[in-house]
Amino acid sequence: MALRAACIDIGSNTTRLLVADVEDRRLEVVTEEKAFTALGRELQAHGRISAAKLVELVAVVDAQVAVAQRLGATQTRAVATAAVRRAANGRRLAREVAERTGTEIEILSAGEEARLAFSGAVGMLDEPPTGLIGVVDVGGGSSEVVVGEPGRAPVWWESVPLGSSSVTDRWLHSDPPRPAELSAALGHVRAAAAGLSPPRPGRALAVGGSATSLGAVAGRLLDGPAFARALYLLGAEPSAALGGRIGVDPRRLRLLPGALLLLEAMATRLGVPLTIGRGGIREGLLLELAVR
Repeated sequence: MALRAACIDIGSNTTRLLVADVEDRRLEVVTEEKAFTALGRELQAHGRISAAKLVELVAVVDAQVAVAQRLGATQTRAVATAAVRRAANGRRLAREVAERTGTEIEILSAGEEARLAFSGAVGMLDEPPTGLIGVVDVGGGSSEVVVGEPGRAPVWWESVPLGSSSVTDRWLHSDPPRPAELSAALGHVRAAAAGLSPPRPGRALAVGGSATSLGAVAGRLLDGPAFARALYLLGAEPSAALGGRIGVDPRRLRLLPGALLLLEAMATRLGVPLTIGRGGIREGLLLELAVR
């Protein structure tokens, strides 16, 4: 019998809800929702969550918990990633959400993020591959790179403290970003990734909101020509104009050049192109419920 469960993920860019039926280690999505809460941008400027942002985030999570309950979810897991982990008052957010909604928030470590992103990405494949597979999860405040075999613990992982939001806020101030800004950001991203020495996988997946949105610009395969084509398109017109034309939220599109630079750097370190995957942290969390 299927278990209907929900996961709420408080990230640097968005707060997302996934409600799904879990059975035989497979997920059937019931609904997905997201709210652009832009927590990473606020932390970049102040290092803590403001009182107004706390109120906003608690209200968003409360509304998502209500949706999950209305749809019949019998279990709801709520997690927070890099932004809340780094915020000086991140645990205050967790307390206020618990008091308002009765739902506990688990603040994930970088290692837990990596493990869950890998589990979710591999678990959502139609046919799990054999041999080593890589997963790159570019979030708003950090990027995780994982290599492992399906059904086993990862053999290697690393977290880079840069994400689409932090790269955008630090170096890509113009919309669209100027060539000089892109060049500066690329230098910083490559420097951050230079120390990564993963085992080479047979194939690799890119997951996360930015990776999914990049599909509308570059297609599902992110190789050298696709990266070049996407970077050209993202630098050619403002995010509002391009977003309206290709059907991507301009707030997400504004972050894609930074995400693209990160994904290209990670693909270089892995030594294989990336294919945009369907799963990630939320799916990984719910799939874990199937084996408990």
